[in-house]
Amino acid sequence: MTTQYENLATLALWTDFFKVSPAELPAERQMRARRMSGFIRGQLLPVAEPVEPTDPAAAAPEGTAVAEPAKKAAPQVAREWVPAQWGLVPSWVKSEKDAKLRAPKLLVALNETVSTTQAFRDAWLAGQRCIIPMQAFYVDDVRTGKAIPTRIARVDGQPMGVAGVWSQWTDPDTGAELLSYAVLTLNANSHALMRRYGPQGAERRMPAILGEGTYDAWLTARQDKAREFMRAYPANWLLANPVEHKKDKKPKGLFD
Repeated sequence: MTTQYENLATLALWTDFFKVSPAELPAERQMRARRMSGFIRGQLLPVAEPVEPTDPAAAAPEGTAVAEPAKKAAPQVAREWVPAQWGLVPSWVKSEKDAKLRAPKLLVALNETVSTTQAFRDAWLAGQRCIIPMQAFYVDDVRTGKAIPTRIARVDGQPMGVAGVWSQWTDPDTGAELLSYAVLTLNANSHALMRRYGPQGAERRMPAILGEGTYDAWLTARQDKAREFMRAYPANWLLANPVEHKKDKKPKGLFD
């Protein structure tokens, strides 16, 4: 992935695919460091306890079978779209200048070290996980000796929900609050598609694309279970296309 990814084109895609409703489309279709887009976070809703008779047998008419105790309803998750900056600013940053310097360097977090790296540790331990909607992301293909920007998208053209972490920072001088996020990545050295991209000899990386049926579980899972949802997306479900026009060329990849 590069320092750029592609946002969804219409509000309907957010609503239909992710069940959230942004007030308006993010201003930037092509996302780069420190630009505003947003993420999806979730919250478990309280579950009402089933109401049962104190003594089910006594409450049932004579000669009728006693019903099984009512089962507790499955927990429901409320998803929320949150406008935010791409490029995480840790909560402990001391100044706006420092925040601006750090954010471009904190676009991605490694799955293997997110819980121990200083910049991301607090967000991970606090359960501040999110989903980042993407239509596509970009990598550099350097196999010919020249970097060729390449667009990676789903074969079926549907959006991708990518795992991320988020943080809230408060400017100590003005009190202004900034929400920001980083994309979580996986090792892709053995991935049939993504191992092709990136500088020679460097570790291959790819975004942690979540399965559609796991979105709510990812957002609300216990910390010790969260990593189970980050798995390499199947290569045959992804499509790679070189970017042909100069105006569409993308910066050097950061998952490379």
